[in-house]
Amino acid sequence: MPLDGVELMPEPEDSSILTAVDPDAEGYSGDAYGVSDEAARKLRRPVTSFQPFIWPYGAVGASASIIIMVLMWPMIQPLITAYLPASGWAYESSGVDELRDEGLDGSGIKVCIVDTGIDPEHPDFKDMNLVGFRDFYSFDHGTVRDVSQSNHGTAMAGLLVAKGSGPMRGMAPNVELSVAVGLGPEGTTGNSARVADAIQWCRISQKVNIISLSLGGPFEATSQIASRSVAGAVEDALDAGIFVVAAAGNAGPDNTDVSTPANVDRVISVGAYDRFMTPWSNSSIGSQIDPYSETTRTWPNQKPEILGPGSYILSTVSSDKSPPYAYSTGTSDATLFVTGSLALILQDLSQRDVVNISSSNDNRIDIVKRALAESARPVGGQIGHDARSGYGMLDAVEWRDQVESTANQW
Repeated sequence: MPLDGVELMPEPEDSSILTAVDPDAEGYSGDAYGVSDEAARKLRRPVTSFQPFIWPYGAVGASASIIIMVLMWPMIQPLITAYLPASGWAYESSGVDELRDEGLDGSGIKVCIVDTGIDPEHPDFKDMNLVGFRDFYSFDHGTVRDVSQSNHGTAMAGLLVAKGSGPMRGMAPNVELSVAVGLGPEGTTGNSARVADAIQWCRISQKVNIISLSLGGPFEATSQIASRSVAGAVEDALDAGIFVVAAAGNAGPDNTDVSTPANVDRVISVGAYDRFMTPWSNSSIGSQIDPYSETTRTWPNQKPEILGPGSYILSTVSSDKSPPYAYSTGTSDATLFVTGSLALILQDLSQRDVVNISSSNDNRIDIVKRALAESARPVGGQIGHDARSGYGMLDAVEWRDQVESTANQW
């Protein structure tokens, strides 16, 4: 009932028990409390004054607290991150943990990340095998660094090569890593020619096995020069037998297709799923039509191809922060889970002489992509390809087994 015009009267046997009574009610005498009648009356507590405090003052205070929390979150997050759980669900659900438990660490595999750079002072990068660095933003090739304020490149690199000195460990910490600064401080694709040059450097100078692209932009239908410059660099890498893994994009269900260059035919386009094993709400959907050829996409190159873990993933950030770790969400993170899984798979199969990663067999891209589609775990009751879920969620172990079963075609 409403509390307006009501008093709370303590019970004589237990004063912590309060009974609501009308203010005009006589109530207990002073003898019941061992005090005078006047003192007994003063033991009763009016409650009509609470409501004006709760509204509006209590509501205003709660709103102010929320606003202050939002504004101060960048300062608060580093303080609490050390006490928050690592993203163990992501490594377990994707099968990465099982491959790592077999002793795989990416040794002998060459990976190039095109992003905003990397912070070499981070404690998790102390012993990383960084074999190449190139700056296509300001052309300061001699200073290894991350040019962005968001530490996007450092976070992506950490998912791959962090040594585990803090609360998380990279998937393939012993890969031979090359890093190209292809994005500016804003962390978006921006200059497509810059990204294309970075991809060409990965292919020509670094001769890598995998190029990882946690980046993307819209396909420019009216003027395809920018889109085709990146797509052309990617096609050159694919023709050389280099696997290209790219983010599908974070445009959500209202977009018309995955990002460039994830929209290129033989690229592995990666969407994201969350810890509830459902597609992340902002993961981009794919079109049935290839924008370059204007033909219908066919298996196993329908977009996106796969979903990787991409929601609240803990990784490395600037070494200036304490602790130097933070969470991020998006298809960028999911891309690194596919890149890391592929690095472990190539290491395993090459060490067991199942495949020869030094050969330039044109079939390798198709073999690995078919195996990826066949090994994916369907989302819900999906059958076949889905414009949002791709062929399903990443299962790194099954992917490895599927590649091995068709290795004679490599």
